[in-house]
Amino acid sequence: MQKQKNVQLAVIGVLAFAVLFMSIGFAAYSQKLNIGGVATVGANRWSVHFNPESYELGEGSVKENSKTITDTGISYDITLKKPGQYYLFQIDVVNDGQYNAILDSIEMSELSAAEADYVSYTVTYDDMTFDHSSDSVKTALLPTTGVNRKVVMVRVAYESPTDHKVLPLQKEINLNLSASLSFSQAE
Repeated sequence: MQKQKNVQLAVIGVLAFAVLFMSIGFAAYSQKLNIGGVATVGANRWSVHFNPESYELGEGSVKENSKTITDTGISYDITLKKPGQYYLFQIDVVNDGQYNAILDSIEMSELSAAEADYVSYTVTYDDMTFDHSSDSVKTALLPTTGVNRKVVMVRVAYESPTDHKVLPLQKEINLNLSASLSFSQAE
């Protein structure tokens, strides 16, 4: 029994020595490689905006009482006194950033049925005319290396009713018209 214990201790000792020897041997044959460097990433920007300098009234348009143009908004106050008069302007939308942009949707205020008898309201973008909201426009506006500007045209017109049952307008109506063009980064 003693002899068997001695053999087991000897085997355990030899195995422990073998494991220790293999660990040292592995450490001697392992190598660590390092990679280091400096990377500089330049600044980029998203810049889709109106170009105020491109604002232009259409031929035959009434002049606005007032207007305000910023990079991201246009507001106007107009008076249409009789059927046939209209307000028409155009302005460029510009992409001078570094990212491709796409016009995803256009959201327009809706005219009531009674208002539509007397007024028409349209927004034209890239030769597509809208008289109501649309969420399927999907028109690209590339940065300065491509087609980086598109024309937006807004037209508000005082219409003569086409239905003979509609009476002439008996009192002034005030309309708050709005349109919102939603752009996102194109892939």
